[in-house]
Amino acid sequence: MTTADHDFVADCRVRAATDVLAHRWDPVVLAALGEGRARRVDLKDRIGGMRDKPLTESLARLVRWGLVERERHRESPPRVTYGLTALGWTMHDGPLTALAAWAVEHGDELLRGEGEPVADP
Repeated sequence: MTTADHDFVADCRVRAATDVLAHRWDPVVLAALGEGRARRVDLKDRIGGMRDKPLTESLARLVRWGLVERERHRESPPRVTYGLTALGWTMHDGPLTALAAWAVEHGDELLRGEGEPVADP
């Protein structure tokens, strides 16, 4: 990547993409939605350990970015589901899948903070 190819400023495309990964719960919510459309309560069950406020904020941000769609079903009682958009699937199947593969391979090292390869038991 050269400066001739990209503008390296605060509002560049790379920063916009990394903002998705920078929020603590956003990648987790995207990964959970990779299992299919879900209501908020189902997402909380899939994720585990996430409180209502961060989930609400994460969903709102992901909807605003166009990665997640919110669908209100006209029924009684009202029901709202969330699912990945086409753009959301590209994030899920691209960077998130690559990050997950990296985490499986190097997660123990990262958690230990040693930077040395973990020997297989």
